[in-house]
Amino acid sequence: MQTRTLGKNGPTVSALGLGCMGMSEFYGSGDDAESIATIHHALDRGVTLLDTADMYGPFTNEVLVGKAIKGRREQVVLATKFGLLRDPAQPQLRGVSGRPEYVRASCDASLMRLGVDHIDVYYQHRVDRSVPIEETIGAMADLVTAGKVRYLGMSEASAGTIERASKVHPITALQSEYSLWTRDPEEHGTLALCRKLGIALVAYSPLGRGFLTGAITRPEDFEADDYRRSNPRFQGENFTHNLRLVKQVQGLAEEKGCSPAQLALAWVLAQGQDIVPIPGTKRRSRLDENLGALEVELNKAELASLAEIFPPDAAVGERYAPVAMAHIET
Repeated sequence: MQTRTLGKNGPTVSALGLGCMGMSEFYGSGDDAESIATIHHALDRGVTLLDTADMYGPFTNEVLVGKAIKGRREQVVLATKFGLLRDPAQPQLRGVSGRPEYVRASCDASLMRLGVDHIDVYYQHRVDRSVPIEETIGAMADLVTAGKVRYLGMSEASAGTIERASKVHPITALQSEYSLWTRDPEEHGTLALCRKLGIALVAYSPLGRGFLTGAITRPEDFEADDYRRSNPRFQGENFTHNLRLVKQVQGLAEEKGCSPAQLALAWVLAQGQDIVPIPGTKRRSRLDENLGALEVELNKAELASLAEIFPPDAAVGERYAPVAMAHIET
């Protein structure tokens, strides 16, 4: 397994991680047995970075991951997150909290659900603009001192906030959406700042929420409870426009002799050794396909072709519905 390092002094991880969110919700029905088998298969293949969060489920994804890694903890660089609030009675609603007391309580609850004595990378899932970032990161730093957390991360934070946070405690990783069709870290200066400060970019949704795989050809392909049905990029004319882009990627993949998913992941991997994609899947077959991207090397001409098809503003539609976009810093 190829490896990369998270940040200047962070842990060494597999070049591709595994996002576990979709095993519990958002992308249609799940199968806990297959999900656990997928995590076991990932570990067998050398994948070490597993990513979850307390809000996935809510809460049930951490329990699932905890069951899967029981007895294999030493093989895992375990990442989870806090800070996005959900009401199980109204799961579509979102709140944010970065209050120090909430940070401490969330960490203890995650440790219990995961069944572990420490978290390797602990992310602030979204920035709470009502709480100075110095207070939130200070509380997270106390968790490091207490031995409950090893490294700190942030997610979808702006360059200014990251810079302030890093003055309180070293930030090991920034987790943000990054793919051929989402280039915000490039456009908003966060990737440049991360490189200046020695912070890794952990790229979530590197397959464009599955769209870049070519497996989605019409909105009806989504299950009834799949949240992508309400995502702006998958609606109406946006869907039609974005599908045309994906078909061009499919054409390049055919020429290359790989799948569209492998081509899309290879593009992310080619953007720098400080970037670690964490494609999510709940099936072993898709995991194996994704890992095949590690064997795909893109030459200058192929990268230029992808740049022509997918300039930073190529995809149309917001990344999330308004209620979720409100919590993303730019």
